[in-house]
Amino acid sequence: MRASPEPEHWLDEAAGRLVRPYTVSNGRTRPSTHMELLSMVMATGLRPRDHLGPDHAAALGFCKRTTTVAEVAARLKLPAVVTKIVLSDLVHSGALTMRAPGPAADPSDTAILENILDALQRRL
Repeated sequence: MRASPEPEHWLDEAAGRLVRPYTVSNGRTRPSTHMELLSMVMATGLRPRDHLGPDHAAALGFCKRTTTVAEVAARLKLPAVVTKIVLSDLVHSGALTMRAPGPAADPSDTAILENILDALQRRL
């Protein structure tokens, strides 16, 4: 009987992220679902139909309550486009729902922008 392999490490405290963003997105450069940074995402409670990577699992964990794509990107420490691809995978797997920001979420509204900036600064 073989011993189980050591757990994989995706982050090194000194070196930072060991997996490159294009690896997380399987080389894709565009999400299959249109999302904006202020789009709202939330876990459905369903298990993903497909096997997904550790970044997908982490993103799903951040979406237990409704949050923005920008917030998930900040927490994952990934570029926004890669985060959108990860979230798009979760939408297609049935594990996540997404809705576009409503008219009240005007991107020029300074209060919204200040909230996003505050959230990003707390994460860094």
